[in-house]
Amino acid sequence: MIQETPGKLTAKDRKLANFFYWTPWIAFPLVALPFPLVFFFLFLTSAATDTAAVYLLLAGVGLALGAFVGGLVLILLFIYRQRWLRRLRDKLAADGITASEVIWFTEELSTAERKTLLETSKHSPLLGDAYRETLASRLTASRIIATTDKELVKVRSRINRARALAGADTKTLLIDLESDQQQLQMLKTESNARLAEARARLHTIEAAGSRSLNQAETQAMLRRLSATQDHLPLVIEMDQLERKSLQEAERDLKERESSLDTPGGSGSSR
Repeated sequence: MIQETPGKLTAKDRKLANFFYWTPWIAFPLVALPFPLVFFFLFLTSAATDTAAVYLLLAGVGLALGAFVGGLVLILLFIYRQRWLRRLRDKLAADGITASEVIWFTEELSTAERKTLLETSKHSPLLGDAYRETLASRLTASRIIATTDKELVKVRSRINRARALAGADTKTLLIDLESDQQQLQMLKTESNARLAEARARLHTIEAAGSRSLNQAETQAMLRRLSATQDHLPLVIEMDQLERKSLQEAERDLKERESSLDTPGGSGSSR
C-alpha cells in the first residue's frame, strides 16, 4: 500500500479538485431540466388541446421548481467545495507552502499580488518563478502568524484560569504556560520578520518586472521614433521635388502663353 506524504498534493486531490470544479455547473442543468423537458415533449406529442395545456402548465411548473432545486444544489455544492479547498490548503500548508502550490492559495493573495504574478509570469518566466517562491514564503509566514495568534489566545486563557484557581498549587502549571507563551511570542516575532522580508522581496521583484516592461515599451517607442525620423528626410525631399516640378510646370506654362501672345500682338500692330 502506497503511503501518502503529508502536506503534499496527491493525484486523488487533483481529481477531486477537478470534480468539484465542474460538478456545480453540471449539476444545475441535470436537476433543473429533465422534468420540464419530459412535460414539454408530451405537450408537443399530445393530440388533445386540454391535455396539451396541462402538459404545458406542468412543464412551466417543473421548470420553476427545477430551477429552484437546482439553485439550492448549486449553492450547497459551492459551499462544500469551498470547505474542501480550505481543508486542502491546510493540508498543503502543514509542512510549508512551496512555489508549485501557490496556485491553490490564490484566494489568500491580494489583488495586486495576483496581478503582478500574472504579469511577471507572462513577460519574464524567471521573475515569475522568483515571485511565486517569494509568495510561498509570504503565505507560509502569514499562516504561521495566524496560527500563533490563535495559540496565544488559548495559552493566555489557560493562564488566567490557572491564576483564578484557589487552594491549588499552580506554580508548575503557570511556569509551563508562561514558557509556552514566550515560545509562541518568539515564533510570532520571527515570523513577522520573515513576513517583512518576503514583502520587501515581493516589492523588489515587482519593481524589477515593471522596470523591464517599461524598458521594453520605451525601446519599442524609440525604434518607432527612429524609423519615423529616418523616413522624414525622404518625405521632405519628395515634397521639395514636387514643389520644384510644380514651379517648372508653371514656368513652362507662362513661356507658352508669352510665345502665343507675341505673334498676335505684332499682327494687330500691322
